[in-house]
Amino acid sequence: MAGAASISFPKSLLAAAALVTSVGAASADRKPTDPAPPPPEVPIALLVDLSSGQTLYAREPDRRFMPASITKVMTAFTAFEMIAAGKVSPDQLIQVNDEIWQDWHGVGSTMFLEYRQRVSIDALLHGVTTVSANDGAAALGAGIAGSLDKWVEQMNATARSIGMRDSHFGTPNGWMDEGKTFVTARDLATLAEAMITRHPDLYERYFGHQRLKFNGFEQRNHDPISGVIEGADGLKTGFTNQAGYGFLGSAERDGRRLVMVVAGAPTGRIQRATSRAFIEWGFQAFRGHPLFAKDAIVGEASVQGGSSRSVNLMAVRPIGYDLPAGQTGDVRLTIRYEGPLRAPIAKGEQVAELEIAVEGLRPSRVPLVAADAVDEANLAERLVNGLAGLF
Repeated sequence: MAGAASISFPKSLLAAAALVTSVGAASADRKPTDPAPPPPEVPIALLVDLSSGQTLYAREPDRRFMPASITKVMTAFTAFEMIAAGKVSPDQLIQVNDEIWQDWHGVGSTMFLEYRQRVSIDALLHGVTTVSANDGAAALGAGIAGSLDKWVEQMNATARSIGMRDSHFGTPNGWMDEGKTFVTARDLATLAEAMITRHPDLYERYFGHQRLKFNGFEQRNHDPISGVIEGADGLKTGFTNQAGYGFLGSAERDGRRLVMVVAGAPTGRIQRATSRAFIEWGFQAFRGHPLFAKDAIVGEASVQGGSSRSVNLMAVRPIGYDLPAGQTGDVRLTIRYEGPLRAPIAKGEQVAELEIAVEGLRPSRVPLVAADAVDEANLAERLVNGLAGLF
């Protein structure tokens, strides 16, 4: 790939370093020896470390399944994107229209919205993320987009924009729709990564809460790990008779952010036990090795046609790598980008990736962003850059 640049680091920094293979669906039993491996009761399971991009465990990660209420994470993320873009505000009021109330009042999980109630986007998001409110998700989508059809179109457009290549949404809340709504574990991990990376403040505000009081009702969150597993803070459970029990979850400890997916569990008990054991196994069976702090400068990339001939590349979150407990090896780091980059470049724009690799093992990648904006070069800057290029 054009613009690839290798980086060397002191041996003291990378002492006793190695990587674990990204495990594919056909090799789910290729995992480190550990006294408590992930329980086998679910047909779909995926565990990813966001700090390294490594897949720590995978079973059928690209198999399509119905996500049920996990769909609401996509609804929340779509709203987060619109809040961040300034298109809507959390304190903006939405009126529950007649159709939404008639279709969703008392249907499944609910936040007990009242007939024609005016309610803030903030309250609706809390209802969606904390008590899985079907009525809240529908009211939120219709209120922002004008109709549920338009909202679902926006959900799918947003999913495509972040690289969810094998998923489709037919509802804002995951209610049964004859299979129109489907996802894969890999796509859900992509969604969780985008949400946590792009909108950390909104993620912290709306996910991981144990209870919700609204309209005189107090309900608890059914998230099986938040408040139980150290560092756990979300995301969302899902259940229908067709889909079984599933969970998209995340936890952070000592700079390591793990995202997990389990799906197709036959009972809620198995889903809860599997989720807790799975995420705990990820922290215990692997050791994290830090490389760069959040906002650290990792390297630079060449720029063409800009006011500067290069731009610094910055880590958007802590970057490290995982090793199976007790194993060692050598790490190679390479910056990858299609280059030279063309100006203009916005500050914070993702323009490159850091590849973390070890000989014989599948490399992983994490995003790097421009540390500063680079404007298009004016005439004088183009002349200077042209002369500099000659030398």
